[in-house]
Amino acid sequence: MNVITQPISDKIGQQIINQDNKNILEIDPAEIISLFKEYGVLLFRGFPNDTERFREFSNLFSTDFLDYAGGAFSRRVINNDQTILSVNDFQTEIKLHGEMYYQQNIPLMLWFFCANPALTDGETTVCDGRQFFTELSNSTKELFSQKQLKFNFSMNKEEWQKKYKIEDINQLEEICKNNYTSLKIYADKSILIAYICPLVIPSRCGKYQVFINSLLPTMQLNPDILKFNDDSEIPAELMEELNEIAERITTNINWKKGDILMIDNTRIMHGRRAFTDKKREIYIRLCFPNFQF
Repeated sequence: MNVITQPISDKIGQQIINQDNKNILEIDPAEIISLFKEYGVLLFRGFPNDTERFREFSNLFSTDFLDYAGGAFSRRVINNDQTILSVNDFQTEIKLHGEMYYQQNIPLMLWFFCANPALTDGETTVCDGRQFFTELSNSTKELFSQKQLKFNFSMNKEEWQKKYKIEDINQLEEICKNNYTSLKIYADKSILIAYICPLVIPSRCGKYQVFINSLLPTMQLNPDILKFNDDSEIPAELMEELNEIAERITTNINWKKGDILMIDNTRIMHGRRAFTDKKREIYIRLCFPNFQF
């Protein structure tokens, strides 16, 4: 195909740019997989895509799509496909994070599709967790080698049934067991769950350390549920350091209609700038790669 590639920014990723209105399904899959493994995030731009084409293209590289059961936000189902979800159900900023890093079982790969960009703002943000780790101060690296994050969620019966898309408390017990999550059930079927996870993980190849987690948006949106695993508070000065690094090394994806973004959820953190345009429509799919990863 007549496509060109260039960096998304001087910090991260690659763009695959269509020159002659070609079909995205005609790109050599082997080339895409090779670029994805190297860069961790790919932006496909200039292709005449719609939601169905997005579904077909992401299906070529993916398996075991998730329906976001257990997810932190409410997400609308698109075109009656439980695996294509809107990310527009509120408009505030969401800071950099790995998707669903508040549980053990995470999607290893993410797809985003721009059905309609905001007139202004609303950029998706991306950042390489490998670079983020290298930017940490030595004292913070040492702290993160000693401590982990602890999420504590309290939910009434209706809340956990909606969140996990189940009704049976026995099913919830099995989900928590599979996610290494402690579960306390009260007489009224309300619950308290706790999940402990690292802030830094090894890269897939084992050569690097990767800062990837849900710390930044949780402290932004719901700080009461998060502490270190020894129940100590997360210091304000630590959050200042992390937010400063994030802003310095983040790349904004300025969406164009039809754009597709492919993300390695074991390495690349993502987020979103605030927006006001209610016609903004960005969709997400959560899955696992169907190639050796």
